[in-house]
Amino acid sequence: MTTFETLGIPANILAALQKMNFNTPTPIQEQAIPAALNGHDILGSAQTGTGKTAAFAIPAVNHLINHPESSVLILLPTRELAAQVLEAAKKISDNIENIGAALLIGGDSMIKQLQKLKRNPRLLVGTPGRINDHLKRHSLTLKNTDFLVLDETDRMLDMGFGIQLDEIVKYL
Repeated sequence: MTTFETLGIPANILAALQKMNFNTPTPIQEQAIPAALNGHDILGSAQTGTGKTAAFAIPAVNHLINHPESSVLILLPTRELAAQVLEAAKKISDNIENIGAALLIGGDSMIKQLQKLKRNPRLLVGTPGRINDHLKRHSLTLKNTDFLVLDETDRMLDMGFGIQLDEIVKYL
């Protein structure tokens, strides 16, 4: 039986997973995590509730630990999903210093987001529209972003975010 320990996850992330009562990886986690930890691109598809968020958040947090100058950008189609993903990622990075996180979504206070960005968070979670707003204002830079997650990509494209995703990619 596969465990999170056998997937090569560092001890500080394992401690957070134990605190979250994550004991055994789901099939999507078992397949995606080792590949992502080895730097491979992942295209995953699984039903809701199968642990897709942890499948990309664990390698993302691991990347931030191993690359102190890097940042991670996670894009989602809705602010509700973005908030859920940020909360999950924060739990995984709970006892890890120097990461910092920012939720960048429309409908949320721009002033609050600007204050968060001044602290140089390395874990950026948001929606394409608001990420582009910050990029155009020069309040966000992606020069150190070398880990990108497009979650619910099919939905983002169905919602017409293709052009905005193309704009964001120009900054990477």
